[in-house]
Amino acid sequence: MSLGDVSLACAWALVDELVGAGMRHACVSPGSRSTPLALALARHPRVEVHVHLDERSSGFFALGIAKATQRPVAVACTSGTAAAELFPAVVEASQSRMPLVMLTADRPPRLRGTGANQTIDQVELYGRYVRAYEEPPLPARTDDVHEWRAAGSRALEAMLPVPGPLHLNCPFDEPLTPSGEEADLLQTSAPRQPVARHESAPTREEIDQLVRLVSGARGVALFGGWPTIDEGPARLWSEVLGWPVIAEPLSSARRPGISLAAGQALLGSTWLDAHRPEVVVQCGAAPTSRASQTLVAGVPTLVVVDRFHMEPDPESRATLRLRLDPGEMPFGDRLAHGSAPVDWIEAWRQADGLAHVAVNTFLDGLDEPFEPRVARDVAAWIPEGGTLFVGNSSPIRDLDLVMRPRAGLRVVANRGASGIDGLVSTALGIAASRRGHTVALLGDLSLVHDVGALAWNAHRAIELTIVVVNNGGGELFAQLPQRELAEHERLFLTPHELDLGAVCAAVGVRHERVERSGDLIPTLEHTRSSGGIAVVEATIDVERQRRRRAELGSAIDAALTTGA
Repeated sequence: MSLGDVSLACAWALVDELVGAGMRHACVSPGSRSTPLALALARHPRVEVHVHLDERSSGFFALGIAKATQRPVAVACTSGTAAAELFPAVVEASQSRMPLVMLTADRPPRLRGTGANQTIDQVELYGRYVRAYEEPPLPARTDDVHEWRAAGSRALEAMLPVPGPLHLNCPFDEPLTPSGEEADLLQTSAPRQPVARHESAPTREEIDQLVRLVSGARGVALFGGWPTIDEGPARLWSEVLGWPVIAEPLSSARRPGISLAAGQALLGSTWLDAHRPEVVVQCGAAPTSRASQTLVAGVPTLVVVDRFHMEPDPESRATLRLRLDPGEMPFGDRLAHGSAPVDWIEAWRQADGLAHVAVNTFLDGLDEPFEPRVARDVAAWIPEGGTLFVGNSSPIRDLDLVMRPRAGLRVVANRGASGIDGLVSTALGIAASRRGHTVALLGDLSLVHDVGALAWNAHRAIELTIVVVNNGGGELFAQLPQRELAEHERLFLTPHELDLGAVCAAVGVRHERVERSGDLIPTLEHTRSSGGIAVVEATIDVERQRRRRAELGSAIDAALTTGA
């Protein structure tokens, strides 16, 4: 039996341990040193392998699958800078608590620091961004198989109670290809016993304090990003305590009859001055939109409920911090008898209805594409059971402002580090998981930044529609204080002047351009029926866009002031 056979057997044991923990997908980039890993993944009957030329794109593609499935996904690459290319995806997975398993092939430890070809120091390459680092022994004898399986087991334990990326640095010596005598070593183990999820019950003192803070108070419940679909906690705040619920699209709580339809519009209006809450209960991640952030920063009493995100209270403003899932809140009879005054929720619901009508009346009256209308119409159109992957900068905030409450839609984003890198790859990974129709809503710079992912996946069996709001590059900064700087245009705007239709044609992806708001939905229907990957581009007039945003705010304030 050759060293190549032993290496494959060790890689198989590691992969099989991951499979036992629920891994069903793996992303692989070609390389020589990673041959045992690639073969083990490809030959395992319970793993679907996705091959990528670009390791950075591979990492984000795997991230998309993990977001869609909530299961571990492996990413395998060769040694050297290939491993470094995975770092951005590792950071996002760490910050957004996604279970990625980075399998980096490495040269034998004796070659480190010698200048050997394609050798860098990969030991703990990703630092504190991974939950665990393991380096199994250099395969040399058949007994090493047990050490490789044990390394996988130890790493997986570190994903609980809070998931995140793992790094297993896998050294291999030559020869790297098996002789065909390794079959007896390729044994499949029984599935791992799932480790019970960690739940931290609140103390009696915390429950007493919670009851004192919320009973009878005029409060608002803010629901931020959350990885699972569960409307129960939001329904309890609305129905038990009689509080208005403002749910971000990423929270899965923006549902009819539960959350307000125009919550962000109310928070950003002058109406709020006379209706400020005494208490805000923030469930899930820290708020995305500026209006919610301002509310949290100024409320007299803030309660934060979250155990999943890194720090949902980065300014440490909370009067009470409960490290729980929102669904584990201790409601019971004590809270049920402490509802807010009836006039409180009635005022919010009446204003919500007025603002909702004002928003939609304004948007429906526009002929040209307008970023908020594009966001609203895309979210409303996606078929039942589908997924909307929304980009950072303007798209996520526009969606928060105008998305109508609805069921049957999952909204996903890379809000861990909130970058624009790898967004196309992440959307492709979500689509590749085949869990309903997937639509991505992105800015033009996000598409350009990751256009290589389109080129590589254009002719693969992936169904994805990418709606691109093309505002000429970096126009988010025109809404920020940087706009007043003399260097604003030179340093913050990035007009790429690319013809996105020509780019799509070059890489083999269908492209449609929308020039009238009313044409968006028919175009989306056409691209869906045609199948494959398609880019739908809505070109935005930047100066008109700024005026429209101001006009929308004025329309909301007018409706709330006149009551009509």
